[in-house]
Parts: sequence; C-alpha cells; structure tokens
Amino acid sequence: MTARYFARKFLALTATLYATVTFNFLLFHVLPGSPVELLARSGHYDAAARAQLVKLFGLNHSLIVQYVIYFNDLLHGNFGFSYVYRESVTTVLGSAIGNTVLLLGAATFVTVVVGVVLGVYAASKVRTATDTAITVLSLGAWSMPDFFTGMLVIFAFGVWVHWLPISGIVTPGLVTGFWGHLWDVSRHLVLPTLTLALVNIAQFSLITRNSLVEAMVEDYMLTARAKGLSRWVMLVRHALRNALLPVVTATALYVGMILGGAIQVETVFSWPGMGLLIYNSVEQRDYPVLEACFLLFAVAVILTNFLSDLLYHSLDPRVRRT
Repeated sequence: MTARYFARKFLALTATLYATVTFNFLLFHVLPGSPVELLARSGHYDAAARAQLVKLFGLNHSLIVQYVIYFNDLLHGNFGFSYVYRESVTTVLGSAIGNTVLLLGAATFVTVVVGVVLGVYAASKVRTATDTAITVLSLGAWSMPDFFTGMLVIFAFGVWVHWLPISGIVTPGLVTGFWGHLWDVSRHLVLPTLTLALVNIAQFSLITRNSLVEAMVEDYMLTARAKGLSRWVMLVRHALRNALLPVVTATALYVGMILGGAIQVETVFSWPGMGLLIYNSVEQRDYPVLEACFLLFAVAVILTNFLSDLLYHSLDPRVRRT
C-alpha cells in the first residue's frame, strides 16, 4: 500500500466524518419543537425553571456557538445529556453499544461465512437443481423484512417447540455463575442472530456464486484445467481469491444495511442494544440520545468503507496502480 493512496483515503475519511458530524448537528436542531417544552409537559415549570433548563441544555446560545460547543464536546467524548434518562448520553449508551456489537458481530460472522460457503457450493454445482434451489431459497429469504422474519423465527423456535428464549439478553431472576451466565446470553443471542443472518445471507451467496462462475471462464482457469486440476480445486485455490473482491465491497455495504435491520430486530426481540434504544428514544423524543446513536452508526459505516478500500487495495493489483 502506497503512502500516497493511504493519505488520499485518509483525507477523504476526515472530510466525510466532518460533514457527517455537521449534518448530524443541523438535522436535530432544525426539527420542530423544543426539548424544554417537551419536558415542561410532564411537570409544572415556571418561567425561572424553564430558563434554567434552557441554560442547562445550552440553548441560550446562538446556533454557531452551540455547534462549536457540540464539536468540542465530541472531541472530549461528551455526547450531551439525555432528556429522558436524566444522565449523560455516554452512560446511557454504555451497555447498549456492547450488546449491539455482540449481536452484529455474531450475525456478520454467520452471514459472511455461510453466504460464501453456499456461494462456493452453488458455483461447484452450477446449472443444476442444487444451484437453482440455493438461489431460489436465498432470494426468498432476502425478500422478507427483518421484523417479519423475526416473528416467524419466534413462532417456530420459541412458541412452537420452546427451544430458545424469545426476548431480552438474559433470563430474569436467573442466578448463575460465569459459565451459566455466558450460556444464558448465548441462548438469547441465537434467534436475533439467526434472523439477521437469514435475511442477509443471500447477497453473499449470490455474489460469491456469480463471481466464481465468471472467474471459471477466464484464461488462467483454462490453464488450470489443462493441468488436470479438479473443478473443486480450481474453485477454491484459483478462482476464490478473485471472487472475494466483490464480497469485500458487499461487506462494507452490508454494515449499513445490518445497522438498519438491527433497529427492527432488537425491537422485536427486546434486545437491549442501540437499536432498541433508538426505538424508545424516537417514541420519547430524546434527541441527544438519537443524535449520538445516528452519529455512531454513520461513523461505523464510514470507517468500514475506509477499511474495505484499504483491503481492496491490498487484494487487487489493479487498484494499486491508481
């Protein structure tokens, strides 16, 4: 990787992050209504109390000054004060971030691994009944909304056969040691992970399958066939490296989609992560929490695309010459 390429990408990353922070600030400051008026509905606030709230939330400054304060707070890791929870947004986000990372990490691993394996297997059986079945089933799962798939999974594994818990991250009132707690969390993790994986496996399966089919007709594959290599060896050892390039791009795009899906899935399964926190904050109009969540989601997508560009540069020699 050349220093020039990295510097160009890093500058683009910095500019994008700055634009995202600015847009995130403006978005929540142009929304109608005032947080002070929202809080005043739930209690008896006189003019002096309202003035104190305006000062507490920093709304007594001009928009430019508020932006400078907001940007400076971000640099120090301060996301503001929650209107609903009456504590810092950083504290509110604490456990929710970890729970979401756990869910999305497990779902991403299962989705990418199973999707690529299915794609390789479908390519090895191209234009057969197996290939057609994998393609049709993948498209069918891909077409279903996250929340609908979640409800089907709940009915199948939680209500019908009673194999797995259907809500939360732990069983209420269950007192166990470390390994018992880990097992309990793992059981609660299965159904949300399965829901996200079922909906998203298709894109990796189809992309891998199509990339491998295209790679099999390249000249270097003709040379490998002339050496007497089996079709499976040709797929795995020679074609798969080139076929993984579109998978890298799909993974970067997948992060944005799975973050959106996490809001629905966490709500359906009452998983105490950022998705459920966003849902509750929308209902309660807790703008500082929403602002922080949207910013973190946007930064996650931007950083993932940045890393995928660097990885693509390492895998594809053609990119190195740009």
